[in-house]
Amino acid sequence: MRTTRRASQVEVTIITGLSGAGRSEAAKALEDFGWFVIDNLPPALISKMMPLVFAKGSDIQRVALVIDARGGQFFAEAAHELEKLRREQSNFRMLFLDASDETLVRRYDATRRVHPLAPDESVAVGIQRERELMRFFRDGADLLIDTSDMSVRKLRSKLAAYFEDETPTEGLKITMISFGYKYGLPLDADIVFDVRFLPNPHWIDELRPLSGADEPVQEYVLSHDTSQQFIKRTRDLLEVLVPGYQAEGRHYLTVAIGCTGGRHRSVVLAERVAALIREHELSVRVIHRDVERDAVPS
Repeated sequence: MRTTRRASQVEVTIITGLSGAGRSEAAKALEDFGWFVIDNLPPALISKMMPLVFAKGSDIQRVALVIDARGGQFFAEAAHELEKLRREQSNFRMLFLDASDETLVRRYDATRRVHPLAPDESVAVGIQRERELMRFFRDGADLLIDTSDMSVRKLRSKLAAYFEDETPTEGLKITMISFGYKYGLPLDADIVFDVRFLPNPHWIDELRPLSGADEPVQEYVLSHDTSQQFIKRTRDLLEVLVPGYQAEGRHYLTVAIGCTGGRHRSVVLAERVAALIREHELSVRVIHRDVERDAVPS
């Protein structure tokens, strides 16, 4: 499959991941965002179908292929075809949806479904088989999303941050995530900063009910010299790292900034660091994962 000028203008995303982690919801979301979605395409047909997408008369600008455990014995063939597509297609992305074993078991129990890889055994057995089978795809993912604590609405919101652009874009897309260590590390983070060393607005009575989106909290967090030093040194570090990621052909970079509850300090600093990155004309999205949770020490 030769790369043509038309092909270089088409954005290709592979949607894959564990059964029960939200793969179907992700496919529906991308379809709503205007993507042309093809579910459960046999691997042997990938090389036959893509030339039709790239054909001169085609009006498809964004195509998503769903690869899942139903491929079973065809996974080796799928891996080969996808690696070939990655080499030949500059706008290639792979999205992997994951979740904890406990979450997946709970979701299967709620729907009373059997696992496709363990129809006569426990769901837990099927999950472990699938994790092993999908290891290649997870390791090669450009974007990994942990849906363990996500509602469908939150998953769609996060996907929108990556995929709802009106036109395909090239280059590195950066996502800044603020989070609370109380609720666990973001599984999809490439770089994690811990800002729990900074003075905590939670212990100021008038600031406690507010969040990092409120000006009084911002003024408090940014008034400390340690905060300014963190911002400066984080900016300097990213000025070294980002060109390196770009040179390696990376399409996504997720930077997470965490405090205890994800409500105050991490929110302020994620916004401030994102603003500095935008000064370099880079694409940056900001997601505040835990700011809406109950107010806790942050």
